[in-house]
Amino acid sequence: MIFTTKAEYGVRLLIQLGVHGSDAPVSLKSVADAERLPLAYLERIAALLKKAGLVTSARGAHGGYLLALPAEEITMDRVVLALEGAIAPMDCFVDDAQESRVACSHPSERSACATKLLWTRVQLGVIKSLQRTTLAELVEFEQRPAVLPELPIESRTS
Repeated sequence: MIFTTKAEYGVRLLIQLGVHGSDAPVSLKSVADAERLPLAYLERIAALLKKAGLVTSARGAHGGYLLALPAEEITMDRVVLALEGAIAPMDCFVDDAQESRVACSHPSERSACATKLLWTRVQLGVIKSLQRTTLAELVEFEQRPAVLPELPIESRTS
Protein backbone atom coordinates (compact mmCIF):
# COMPACT_ATOMS: atom_id res chain seq x y z
CA MET A 1 0.00 0.00 0.00
CA ILE A 2 1.48 3.29 -1.07
CA PHE A 3 0.30 6.64 0.23
CA THR A 4 0.90 9.74 -1.87
CA THR A 5 2.88 12.82 -0.95
CA LYS A 6 -0.43 14.40 0.08
CA ALA A 7 -0.53 12.13 3.13
CA GLU A 8 3.17 12.52 3.87
CA TYR A 9 3.17 16.31 3.59
CA GLY A 10 -0.12 16.59 5.46
CA VAL A 11 1.23 14.64 8.41
CA ARG A 12 4.41 16.74 8.38
CA LEU A 13 2.31 19.92 8.37
CA LEU A 14 0.24 18.68 11.32
CA ILE A 15 3.38 17.74 13.26
CA GLN A 16 4.76 21.25 12.77
CA LEU A 17 1.48 22.75 13.98
CA GLY A 18 1.56 20.41 16.98
CA VAL A 19 5.15 21.35 17.81
CA HIS A 20 4.28 25.06 17.72
CA GLY A 21 1.25 24.53 19.97
CA SER A 22 -1.91 26.60 20.10
CA ASP A 23 -0.39 29.95 21.12
CA ALA A 24 -0.27 31.55 17.69
CA PRO A 25 -1.09 30.57 14.11
CA VAL A 26 1.76 29.14 12.05
CA SER A 27 2.27 30.37 8.49
CA LEU A 28 2.39 27.79 5.75
CA LYS A 29 5.47 29.53 4.38
CA SER A 30 7.36 28.84 7.60
CA VAL A 31 6.27 25.18 7.50
CA ALA A 32 7.20 24.91 3.82
CA ASP A 33 10.64 26.38 4.56
CA ALA A 34 11.25 24.22 7.65
CA GLU A 35 10.13 21.01 5.94
CA ARG A 36 11.41 21.90 2.46
CA LEU A 37 7.97 21.45 0.91
CA PRO A 38 6.39 23.27 -2.04
CA LEU A 39 4.21 26.07 -0.66
CA ALA A 40 1.49 25.87 -3.34
CA TYR A 41 1.01 22.14 -2.72
CA LEU A 42 1.00 22.69 1.03
CA GLU A 43 -1.78 25.28 0.60
CA ARG A 44 -3.96 22.68 -1.17
CA ILE A 45 -3.24 20.14 1.57
CA ALA A 46 -4.07 22.65 4.30
CA ALA A 47 -7.40 23.36 2.57
CA LEU A 48 -8.26 19.64 2.67
CA LEU A 49 -7.30 19.42 6.36
CA LYS A 50 -9.41 22.49 7.10
CA LYS A 51 -12.40 21.03 5.25
CA ALA A 52 -12.02 17.87 7.37
CA GLY A 53 -12.07 19.95 10.58
CA LEU A 54 -8.49 19.11 11.55
CA VAL A 55 -7.04 22.62 11.26
CA THR A 56 -8.37 26.17 11.43
CA SER A 57 -6.98 29.26 9.78
CA ALA A 58 -6.53 32.85 10.84
CA ARG A 59 -6.16 35.70 8.36
CA GLY A 60 -4.01 38.76 8.61
CA ALA A 61 -0.39 39.74 9.03
CA HIS A 62 0.08 37.24 11.85
CA GLY A 63 -2.29 34.65 10.38
CA GLY A 64 -1.70 31.04 9.61
CA TYR A 65 -2.94 27.66 10.74
CA LEU A 66 -3.68 26.04 14.08
CA LEU A 67 -4.85 22.58 15.06
CA ALA A 68 -8.65 22.52 15.33
CA LEU A 69 -8.49 19.75 17.96
CA PRO A 70 -6.04 18.72 20.66
CA ALA A 71 -3.24 16.61 19.17
CA GLU A 72 -4.37 13.68 21.34
CA GLU A 73 -7.71 13.63 19.50
CA ILE A 74 -6.30 13.66 15.97
CA THR A 75 -5.78 10.10 14.76
CA MET A 76 -3.90 9.32 11.59
CA ASP A 77 -6.84 7.46 10.04
CA ARG A 78 -8.76 10.76 9.98
CA VAL A 79 -5.79 12.51 8.42
CA VAL A 80 -5.26 9.89 5.71
CA LEU A 81 -8.99 9.74 4.97
CA ALA A 82 -9.10 13.53 4.58
CA LEU A 83 -6.11 13.56 2.24
CA GLU A 84 -6.22 10.25 0.39
CA GLY A 85 -9.81 9.07 0.62
CA ALA A 86 -10.64 5.49 1.51
CA ILE A 87 -7.78 3.17 2.35
CA ALA A 88 -7.76 0.35 -0.18
CA PRO A 89 -4.88 -2.09 -0.69
CA MET A 90 -6.12 -3.24 -4.11
CA ASP A 91 -7.93 -1.73 -7.07
CA CYS A 92 -10.83 -4.11 -6.50
CA PHE A 93 -11.71 -2.30 -3.26
CA VAL A 94 -14.61 -0.05 -4.10
CA ASP A 95 -15.43 3.06 -2.10
CA ASP A 96 -19.12 3.82 -2.20
CA ALA A 97 -21.38 5.96 -0.04
CA GLN A 98 -22.53 2.99 2.02
CA GLU A 99 -19.29 1.18 2.79
CA SER A 100 -15.93 0.08 1.51
CA ARG A 101 -16.34 -3.31 -0.07
CA VAL A 102 -14.40 -5.69 -2.26
CA ALA A 103 -15.61 -6.13 -5.82
CA CYS A 104 -13.88 -9.10 -7.39
CA SER A 105 -11.93 -8.10 -10.48
CA HIS A 106 -11.78 -11.66 -11.76
CA PRO A 107 -15.26 -13.15 -11.48
CA SER A 108 -15.66 -16.89 -11.39
CA GLU A 109 -18.50 -19.28 -10.82
CA ARG A 110 -17.56 -19.48 -7.15
CA SER A 111 -19.47 -17.20 -4.85
CA ALA A 112 -16.46 -15.58 -3.17
CA CYS A 113 -13.12 -14.23 -4.27
CA ALA A 114 -10.41 -16.36 -2.69
CA THR A 115 -8.12 -13.36 -2.06
CA LYS A 116 -10.79 -11.21 -0.44
CA LEU A 117 -9.89 -12.45 3.05
CA LEU A 118 -6.23 -11.49 2.63
CA TRP A 119 -6.89 -7.98 1.26
CA THR A 120 -9.58 -7.30 3.83
CA ARG A 121 -7.14 -8.24 6.61
CA VAL A 122 -4.45 -6.00 5.09
CA GLN A 123 -6.91 -3.12 4.91
CA LEU A 124 -8.08 -3.62 8.50
CA GLY A 125 -4.50 -3.89 9.78
CA VAL A 126 -3.53 -0.60 8.16
CA ILE A 127 -6.68 1.14 9.38
CA LYS A 128 -6.18 -0.12 12.95
CA SER A 129 -2.56 1.08 12.97
CA LEU A 130 -3.63 4.51 11.78
CA GLN A 131 -6.46 4.64 14.34
CA ARG A 132 -4.03 3.84 17.17
CA THR A 133 -1.55 6.54 16.16
CA THR A 134 -2.29 10.05 17.36
CA LEU A 135 -0.73 13.31 16.33
CA ALA A 136 0.38 13.77 19.95
CA GLU A 137 2.55 10.64 19.66
CA LEU A 138 4.16 11.94 16.48
CA VAL A 139 4.77 15.38 17.98
CA GLU A 140 6.37 13.78 21.05
CA PHE A 141 8.56 11.63 18.81
CA GLU A 142 9.57 14.73 16.81
CA GLN A 143 10.56 16.57 19.98
CA ARG A 144 12.63 13.79 21.51
CA PRO A 145 16.27 14.69 22.11
CA ALA A 146 18.64 13.64 19.37
CA VAL A 147 20.83 10.78 20.52
CA LEU A 148 24.34 10.78 19.18
CA PRO A 149 25.69 7.36 18.30
CA GLU A 150 28.39 6.07 20.60
CA LEU A 151 31.81 5.67 19.08
CA PRO A 152 33.55 2.31 19.47
CA ILE A 153 36.13 2.23 22.29
CA GLU A 154 39.06 2.14 19.79
CA SER A 155 37.90 5.46 18.27
CA ARG A 156 37.68 7.22 21.64
CA THR A 157 41.41 7.00 22.30
CA SER A 158 42.55 8.39 18.97
